[in-house]
Amino acid sequence: MPVRQMKESSEQHLVIKPQIHSMNPFQKTPKTAQNGKGPPRQEPHNTTAEQHPSPPSRNRGRRRGRGGRKSDQGDSVMRPTSRPCTIAHKPVAGHSVETLSTEISSGSSDGGHVCEMEMAFPSSSKALRFAPRPGYGQVGTKCIVKANHFFAELPDKDLNQYDVTIIPEVVSKSMSRAIMAELVKLYRESDLGMRLPAYDGRKSLYTAGELPFAAKEFNIKLADEDDGISGPKREREYKVVIKFVARADLHHLGQFLAGKRADAPQEALQILDIVLRELSTKRYCPVGRSFFSPDIRRPQRLGEGLESWCGFYQSIRPTQMGLSLNIDMSSAAFIEPLPVVEFAAQLLGKDVLSRPLSDSDRVKKKALRGVKVEVTHRGNVRRKYRVSGLTSQPTRELVFPVDDKSTMKSVVEYFQEMYGFTIQHSHLPCLQVGNQKKANYLPMEACKIVEGQRYTKRLNERQITALLKVTCQRPRDRENDILQTVQHNAYDQDAYAKEFGIKISEKLASVEARILPAPWLKYHDTGKEKDCLPQVGQWNMMNKKMINGSTVNRWACINFSRSVQESVARGFCNELAQMCQISGMEFNTEPVIPIYTAKPEQVEKALKHVYHASMNKLKGKELELLLAILPDSNGSLYGDLKRICETDLGLISQCCLTKHVFKINKQYLANVALKINVKMGGRNTVLLDAISWKIPLVSDIPTIIFGADVTHPENGEDSSPSIAAVVASQDWPEVTKYAGLVCAQAHRQELIQDLYKTWHDPVRGTVSGGMIRDLLISFRKATGQKPLRIIFYRDGVSEGQFYQVLLYELDAIRKACASLEPNYQPPVTFVVVQKRHHTRLFANNHKDRSSTDKSGNILPGTVVDSKICHPTEFDFYLCSHAGIQGTSRPAHYHVLWDENNFTADGIQSLTNNLCYTYARCTRSVSVVPPAYYAHLAAFRARFYMEPDVQDNGGVCQASARTTREMGESGVRPLPALKENVKRVMFYC
Repeated sequence: MPVRQMKESSEQHLVIKPQIHSMNPFQKTPKTAQNGKGPPRQEPHNTTAEQHPSPPSRNRGRRRGRGGRKSDQGDSVMRPTSRPCTIAHKPVAGHSVETLSTEISSGSSDGGHVCEMEMAFPSSSKALRFAPRPGYGQVGTKCIVKANHFFAELPDKDLNQYDVTIIPEVVSKSMSRAIMAELVKLYRESDLGMRLPAYDGRKSLYTAGELPFAAKEFNIKLADEDDGISGPKREREYKVVIKFVARADLHHLGQFLAGKRADAPQEALQILDIVLRELSTKRYCPVGRSFFSPDIRRPQRLGEGLESWCGFYQSIRPTQMGLSLNIDMSSAAFIEPLPVVEFAAQLLGKDVLSRPLSDSDRVKKKALRGVKVEVTHRGNVRRKYRVSGLTSQPTRELVFPVDDKSTMKSVVEYFQEMYGFTIQHSHLPCLQVGNQKKANYLPMEACKIVEGQRYTKRLNERQITALLKVTCQRPRDRENDILQTVQHNAYDQDAYAKEFGIKISEKLASVEARILPAPWLKYHDTGKEKDCLPQVGQWNMMNKKMINGSTVNRWACINFSRSVQESVARGFCNELAQMCQISGMEFNTEPVIPIYTAKPEQVEKALKHVYHASMNKLKGKELELLLAILPDSNGSLYGDLKRICETDLGLISQCCLTKHVFKINKQYLANVALKINVKMGGRNTVLLDAISWKIPLVSDIPTIIFGADVTHPENGEDSSPSIAAVVASQDWPEVTKYAGLVCAQAHRQELIQDLYKTWHDPVRGTVSGGMIRDLLISFRKATGQKPLRIIFYRDGVSEGQFYQVLLYELDAIRKACASLEPNYQPPVTFVVVQKRHHTRLFANNHKDRSSTDKSGNILPGTVVDSKICHPTEFDFYLCSHAGIQGTSRPAHYHVLWDENNFTADGIQSLTNNLCYTYARCTRSVSVVPPAYYAHLAAFRARFYMEPDVQDNGGVCQASARTTREMGESGVRPLPALKENVKRVMFYC
């Protein structure tokens, strides 16, 4: 359940009024649905709640062009959604929509049934079909690009699935694979009938054609590689039971790829994916869907005992051109296979051989926990062990019992007598291997780290920078590496691909693309340039003034940097104030109080001092802006400052690093001015088409655009909550200003729990709330209009979660709307935005400078909706930005639900144009801004969380809260944003 408590005032005062120039859209009698062109007929109000209107037909009438159907432009103001919400109570005669709205929101009898409304929307994924492709886009300059997709010819063989049970149960996938490899080696020519099966490492085995049996049991003996400290290797015996499960339907797959069926046969796709991964799994080190090897490219050191390995990502995908193998280059951090003593020296950054480990050194000893090591003191015997920890005592002090009589012997003596190994560095601790009941000691200098271990913990900034240098490849180099990988993998020689009859092309897919034109941008009429046409995704603020410059009369500056003198800080603030004025803001050049210098460790005390000193000087007027100068390396200072300002003091702040204060750069100052303006409620630029009322399916009726994202804790953080953020446009027709809300929810929960919620109030009864509802109210207050159309961009959803997220979140949007007004159901378009995919687009000719930007990437505005896209669904790839370094990653947009009847050109052009309205810079960005803003807001909110445990291991005071104070889901709520912060783009 959601955990963010809503303020009472936000539920009581919404009166959504219909547009003055239109009829009330909910008093019109709906037409009977015919081919999905009108809403379904409403049943009488006394019908049972179980009766759902049938979903509309997929055969929607559409018109090609830049917008939706022509007929929509005129009638959508008055048209109810095709999926109205049925309310159990009939509206009272003589009551206006506004009155009913107030009754619902104040907890009347009608309001008590908000949660029990039946939504005319499928209740399970089986009844749900995503929006079909309405046709292909035509707008833009046509061109050819290459994509890292390789055509895969469908096999003509039966694919069979078998269940595998290994007794005793094996947890390790590598051990399971070793057992099955031994089974195939022993029985392929006999019991397996010459079949070469592919195995997923867990419970499933796949074959091309049937095995000679329906069920069979095998006994397999395997030497235990990691057995004990001494003695010969033990052989373990396993019983393997193989049973026939099912035959995959390749006819279904063929029909799906041909666009004749809408549902993807996931089983057949999974089998083909596993088959093509089988050989690579044996050759390389598999991590997720990627494979890594030190032989692909020489590993590069990342520091502190880590190195980068290059590898490749591989996945089979259904596309319009048939089956496609998507191959991309990737890099990951691995633990360097060093002697453990050398690893410790790198990790601690000093010579551990000459001095004992200090207490601060021991904090880093966790880096070895779970790492696999092999012994080096026994010649050819290289037993492997997993490290469980380090001893607290040095090796020279460690003793252990050697017999039942508790005869004690030191570790130093034991290794000398048993192996003739003299421990040189007895001041170092020992590695502990095995479990706590029977822990064994291994001297550090007798061990080496086993090669091929992925590092899964958090990298520091230096390591991230070093890894990015390795992964950052120019498009031409990346394309060549991909082609070399495909050739090296030699799929035509792959025994498994041959067995299953799969043929892979060695050529990159050649794809038709279009380059969408950049939109004209409008600036203030008092500037020398009143409007601007970006060139190759870029422009600047020279000769331009912000379209709506905000006013900053009351500001203060706090300096946390020891190296910045007050005179330097004063000079910087003056330069910044002047840049804000030049850019079109009214900005007072003098701060309210003199610049205050403070120590970073006293951030809360310093902020409150500046706040109260300013309030005293201003005699009750609010401080509008706080400038903060931070050290370049500032640890938790930035997050603490934002948390205190935004959840405690209600201050809008702008942070600047020391390096920028000393090196006053005009471009930097201009970008900071852009950020300050939107934080203060201004607008930097708007689309010329927006103020000319020319954007299809946005300009015709009041339209609200949402962006939503959920960020999850990093790997290794097992209990931290996930953070959900939703932003929504607060101006129409400009759709440039956004307000944002954030909330904490259960660990790794992708569905946004707080979109809509109800709770019981002792006085008001059932009360409605949630982020969608709050933002709709906010839009109404800001624009004087109620949204009659919703466009929802949802970031961060993987393909496997599409159905789940759409079902849950669209239902929440419906309920939020209905809680404001009976029958208020504006049509919704729900678009998933993906950046974490592996499709890359390359120029057809890298030497043709007219087809690339300065970095060698494809031009901004390049859109692809054919060949490599989904066979039937409404998706497209859009590279909306100019590359800076490396290879540009296009964003993948998938329209899951579309009640606004967008054409391909309509949604593609809208999305591309919005990418030029991002407030923080004068460049088009790679992801549509509402989704980008939601990501920034969610990232910001992580700073608001109070830690459960202090660095020294003690429990913080915050974690002593009772479960009553935690929300219903057991997740501690985030501290509430101050009202003046919520209304602006604080996360910028």
